Amino acid sequence: MPARITDPDQLKELLGIPFTPEQTACIIAPPAPQVIVAGAGSGKTTVMAARVVWLVGTGQVAPEQVLGLTFTNKAAGELAERVRKALIRAGVTDPDVIDPDNPPGEPVISTYHAFAGRLLTDHGLRIGLEPTARLLADATRFQLAARVLREAPGPYPALTRSFPDLVSDLLTLDGELAEHLVRPEDLRAYDAELLRALEGVRLSNPELRKVPEAAAARRELTELVSRYRIAKRERDLLDFGDQIALSATLARTRPEVGEILRDEFRVVLLDEYQDTSVAQRILLAGLFGSGTGHPVTAVGDPCQAIYGWRGASVANLDDFPEHFAHADGRLAARQALSENRRSGGRLLDLANGLAEPLRAMHAGVEALRPAPGAERDGMVRCALLPTHAEEIDWLADSIAHLVRTGKTPGEIAVLCRTATDFAEIQGALVARDIPVEVVGLSGLLHLPEVADLVAVCEVLQDPGANASLVRLLTGPRWRIGPRDLALLGRRARLLVAHARVGADDDPDRRLAEAVEGVDPSEVISLADALDTFLETPLYGSDGAGDDDGLPFSPDARVRFARLATELRDLRRSLSDPLMDVLHRVLAVTGLEVELAASPHALAARRRETLSNFLDVAASFAAGDGEATLLAFLGFLRTAAQYEKGLDNALPGGENTVKVLTAHKSKGLEWDVVAVPGLVTGTFPSSQGREKWTAQGKVLPHALRGDTATLPDVASWDSKGMKAFHEAMKDHQHTEELRLGYVTFTRPRSLLLGSGHWWGPTQKKRRGPSDFLQALYDHSSAGYGEIEAWADEPEEGEENPALQIATVDQAWPLPLDDTAMAHRHKAAKLVMDHLERLASHVESHPAATHDPDAHDDPDWPPPPEDEEPSYDESPYDEPLYEETPHDAEDSLPEDDPADWDAWTTDRPTVPHQATPPDPADH
Repeated sequence: MPARITDPDQLKELLGIPFTPEQTACIIAPPAPQVIVAGAGSGKTTVMAARVVWLVGTGQVAPEQVLGLTFTNKAAGELAERVRKALIRAGVTDPDVIDPDNPPGEPVISTYHAFAGRLLTDHGLRIGLEPTARLLADATRFQLAARVLREAPGPYPALTRSFPDLVSDLLTLDGELAEHLVRPEDLRAYDAELLRALEGVRLSNPELRKVPEAAAARRELTELVSRYRIAKRERDLLDFGDQIALSATLARTRPEVGEILRDEFRVVLLDEYQDTSVAQRILLAGLFGSGTGHPVTAVGDPCQAIYGWRGASVANLDDFPEHFAHADGRLAARQALSENRRSGGRLLDLANGLAEPLRAMHAGVEALRPAPGAERDGMVRCALLPTHAEEIDWLADSIAHLVRTGKTPGEIAVLCRTATDFAEIQGALVARDIPVEVVGLSGLLHLPEVADLVAVCEVLQDPGANASLVRLLTGPRWRIGPRDLALLGRRARLLVAHARVGADDDPDRRLAEAVEGVDPSEVISLADALDTFLETPLYGSDGAGDDDGLPFSPDARVRFARLATELRDLRRSLSDPLMDVLHRVLAVTGLEVELAASPHALAARRRETLSNFLDVAASFAAGDGEATLLAFLGFLRTAAQYEKGLDNALPGGENTVKVLTAHKSKGLEWDVVAVPGLVTGTFPSSQGREKWTAQGKVLPHALRGDTATLPDVASWDSKGMKAFHEAMKDHQHTEELRLGYVTFTRPRSLLLGSGHWWGPTQKKRRGPSDFLQALYDHSSAGYGEIEAWADEPEEGEENPALQIATVDQAWPLPLDDTAMAHRHKAAKLVMDHLERLASHVESHPAATHDPDAHDDPDWPPPPEDEEPSYDESPYDEPLYEETPHDAEDSLPEDDPADWDAWTTDRPTVPHQATPPDPADH
């Protein structure tokens, strides 16, 4: 190809970009393997696009001989657009002058998964894979896994989790096996050997006793994974994990495929290489590395490797020079980009301080430098408030002030470590008339309107979903008080005890239960207890025990019976299409009506939230016409917990403040970034990665392809376990440092950081985390502002939020006055309409025999037996009084035996502390 560019200065002039010396060195490097360690905001995408222009413009390759790979469709589209515009601007290609006989080629820009899919389509027959294999959509994947579980012969005594959890666990383990190219039979053999090794070991503490339990569960789960894979093969289906695993096998075992691709693509660009998995690294090295010296340029930043918990291995970037060495054995070159053109120098000083330990761990990482002239730009504002509620108010007030003084809402983001506070943040901003958008499915699931809908679905699908049922019972619709709730828990426990009557008299049975635990099918179910309010007699058919004597209040009995009836009716439609089920739940529960009745601006935003969630469900159902509620719930659990490719939502283009998790902020930037929740144990988080020694769905470290970077158990005793847990804490701390570095390099000009001493329901104080303390020290040095810094509570001081909650309050809480007025107005309209119908019937009695003869559009009236009573709004019920009872029958609020018995997932609903605010619904 003829050369059109001969000098780097010419490239700068053509593209209109003042490249730094670092960027220029990476752009004009000779076509050979190299890895570029690109710090946050250092222009890696610009460099990749310019490198393509340089190589094409200097005649070294043709445009169509360039392959670029990245992770998301959005990133691939952006890279392709930049390359295309850069080639046109440089005059390398001219879209207006096209030779029909020799059309201009274009670089191939794709995602890693799409590239693997194309590879299998073209060369899958070499390893016996038919080209007709179809890619599984998320709906079909969860649907098929659920079908495999239902049809598995069993028994599986070690798998005691709920059915939706097992669907998620099966897919998680299958994905980990694929990511690390481990065969199920190898995992079964490993766990069998582990169980034999533990037979003679004294399991002296709970953590050690979890190891054989996890190994037994993993062996049974691995068998289900094998069945799931057989089901996929029988149906000629593949999922994303299969694509990468089979492509890696193809690259390892068929060297001729690599030769073909290296001849087709003379230059390869790999974006975000620190986020690739072991299988992806084996695939890419097998095709373009392994001593071939092919011109591969990988770009990434080990300090931003925040996806290790979902399969990524930062070691891929560190070891790139060895994996992609020259043909003569020389290691690939390592270069760096360290000038940040996004953030002000003061913000970069903060980020560099946090990342100092990370730079010491990885080769080629340099501290970020601001652009010339921006050394004193950027501002930090931090605050430590007494309570969580005051922190949310400070955050919302700060953002509202910025918007009122001219800052565009779309240039502001709130980044949280988890989605727990999304609902409070959204509500606080809407109350201040600030447009706000919660980004991502995992965020939507924490908003009350979506959480209520999902809770109903959980209860319908799983009678043991006690936490979800507690949410419904204590919500503003059913408004069950803590005393009746505790009594319901006692009845649920009595039902299970009654089911085992007779067996408990058998000493052999009692001994077996003491050693092995009770039958997992005999779980304490609040839903079963709820059904008893529709059944008489309560126990048995002999009439004995019509009532267990528990002193439920009269109103609670009525509400329990109504809810039980409603759930029974809804369960009859579980076999219907997914969207029909969801819309029926919305109609029966009246959730949409409740949102419409609310007078607040928050209602409009919550209706949008509900619509967004239903769009997610519709997309799920579109992938499989037979998608069930069970499969959808498994999908939601996985999305909320792992976000393994399921939650790809990105901030929209609306002019709204974006609320999202810190993980989802990677690659994005805003003028202002607020980071709440910088408190001890939250951010950085003290909750480590799930351990293979306690979770059957987690692959043992010894079998992972990146085992050298992970801690493991040295000896099966208390000392060895303690050392393993400490090492895992250190590993988690490193990952939290990376996440903090990503978070604090998102803003261009202003970073707001905040924390609190007292959480909303905690008895133990929290206080500032290391991150917030770093912001305080940074501001104290004169580089920011400390807007508030509450003194440490005195020893023995109690949480003021709990003190407020202990004040006697009427329960249920009265509804909002304006909302109540809306309901009464609607009820009056209905009553007036019914009265008109009644008067019409009285004045035309003969018409009751010939309704077709009437021209009245309001005819016919509803049947008398179906006519509801509208004397008062159904949401304006009188507050019920607790039923008097003797002292010996009283149920202590803090009786752990009664509360712990309800659920394996302890509900987060406090006893009497903070009743739900009806205005929130």
